[in-house]
Amino acid sequence: MEQSLAGWLLPVVALIVGVVIGFLLARLLPGAAPGRAQHKMDEMQERFEAYQSEVINHFNATANLVQKLNQNYQDIQEHLSEGASRLALDELTRQRLIAALSDGAQPPRERLSSNVSGTEPPKDYAPGQSGILSDEPVVKHG
Repeated sequence: MEQSLAGWLLPVVALIVGVVIGFLLARLLPGAAPGRAQHKMDEMQERFEAYQSEVINHFNATANLVQKLNQNYQDIQEHLSEGASRLALDELTRQRLIAALSDGAQPPRERLSSNVSGTEPPKDYAPGQSGILSDEPVVKHG
């Protein structure tokens, strides 16, 4: 019985010693510790938050610059209108200058749509000739 007890006791003691040694090595080795992964994850989280903050600051600065640009554009329009009113030699010239300035103040899309509204769709042929989409019958020469 003593021999069977020693046969079981030795592997159990070896297992316990192995677990203790493994636990100690895991805690002492710098790359194997679970805290290292957590530290790396925390570092990545900080970098991500810094990036988000930088993106927000960038777009806030862009919005402020666009707002300044719009204000400068309005100031230029006012300056040109005042100059046209003061410097025009006669009333007809003054009205033309002010009308040209107000047309120029219109956003490009609005100017484009107002110019295109009275036009007809493009033809698929040159003037005096019929095209592929023409309703006229095709006549072959020759």
